[in-house]
Amino acid sequence: MTEREPELDWALRRPHPALRSLVSRYIGYHQRGVTLPVHRGLPSEHITLIISLREPVRLIDMPSSDQRPDSWQGFVSGLHAGPALIAQDPEQAGVHLEINPMGVRTLLGVSAAELSGRVIDLAELPRPALADLPERLRAAPGWASRFELVDRALLGSARAAAAHQPPGEVGWAWRRLLGSGGAVAVSELATDVGWSRRHFSERFSREVGLSPKQAARVVRFGRAAALLRRLPPGGLAEVAYSCGYFDQAHMSNEFRALAGCSPRTWLVEELPFLQDAEVMGAPT
Repeated sequence: MTEREPELDWALRRPHPALRSLVSRYIGYHQRGVTLPVHRGLPSEHITLIISLREPVRLIDMPSSDQRPDSWQGFVSGLHAGPALIAQDPEQAGVHLEINPMGVRTLLGVSAAELSGRVIDLAELPRPALADLPERLRAAPGWASRFELVDRALLGSARAAAAHQPPGEVGWAWRRLLGSGGAVAVSELATDVGWSRRHFSERFSREVGLSPKQAARVVRFGRAAALLRRLPPGGLAEVAYSCGYFDQAHMSNEFRALAGCSPRTWLVEELPFLQDAEVMGAPT
């Protein structure tokens, strides 16, 4: 008997215009027939806020952290430089937010550095408007209504305190790093903003939650993962070259360090979901 492929439903929306410098997009997901028992939460350029519409999300392991396994109905996860291991149920649904590290203090009331490598329950954040979001989203009739509720909660959260303005030099360096796909040298960024490398690294880490070198690795890794979802004719070697790795072996080593597996293993695990790469990789 042939095993049925997972059923996948996605909904994608940009946030309210007043939030777009702080949040990239909202993703609604509903998956049925999931057979992979553990999902690799890969390093990303975004701080992630997830609200489950089914069972609580169960974290097995968080890299570079003393955090113990736990479960949450709604949580925020800081930037990390290794795979977060998450138990998967046969059916799961939720809302996934991609938050700009430069906007996390305004929206959530905590710094990106405080979140780095950790998961925090929404109820523990100093933003009461977010605590009851899981219950409200579960009661909402559809994605449009859910996204509207998220908009209102985040707008209220942003108004609860004065907007945090990170140093312009750090914001510029972060955008430059993203635009280069993680290929620009840390020394070049420090020189361009007129700071010493040490001072630049300290200020950058305080605002982003990763050191500039770690952030560059994560950004380049994210670009490679996006290209792998649409594997080009040249295969892994072409992806490695396009992303600025020395060679395919270098990229494979980085994957093992950041994803906990080889690119080929990750592709096999992700294969049922690649049909939705256009949604997950759509421009914001």
